[in-house]
Amino acid sequence: MRPRIMVMLVGAALLTCAGVRAADDEGKTPATPAPPAAAAPKEQAKEPSKEQSPPPSVTVIGARDAHGILGRDVRSSANEDMGRIVDVIVDRDGKVRAAVIDFGGFLGVGSRKIVVDWNALRFAGVSSKSDSITLDLNKQQVSAAPEYKEDTPLIVLGAAGNLHPWDYEH
Repeated sequence: MRPRIMVMLVGAALLTCAGVRAADDEGKTPATPAPPAAAAPKEQAKEPSKEQSPPPSVTVIGARDAHGILGRDVRSSANEDMGRIVDVIVDRDGKVRAAVIDFGGFLGVGSRKIVVDWNALRFAGVSSKSDSITLDLNKQQVSAAPEYKEDTPLIVLGAAGNLHPWDYEH
């Protein structure tokens, strides 16, 4: 029931935006409440824009279809605690390439950040915040990884055969 209400609300908002745009295109201004007296001089000082921006596109994603991952627990296939995801690395094209995991330690003491290839993560069965993400590496493999430091070349740990080097040094 909730997704249907959300879709109806988004549709109503889009229709309202389209009505305002149509009224502007015809040279009419839609009825709007008068601005407060203090804001009126500021608005008059600004030059009105000649072109209106088009309304943004809207996509509704079901609550079961997408989830945030920052702060999520990461476990190995053998159910070993691998840490938590603290950042996501994207390349210059905006493609997600890796995740930064706060690995090891106890209560944040002795932990270090490592970078794992995005393709080594498995998100199946992640339907609530308490569900963990699975990493295709074991604790021994990850403990050998060098520590991640910002603004230095990344060493990305990946499952066998999954890594593709980034070539942006031209």
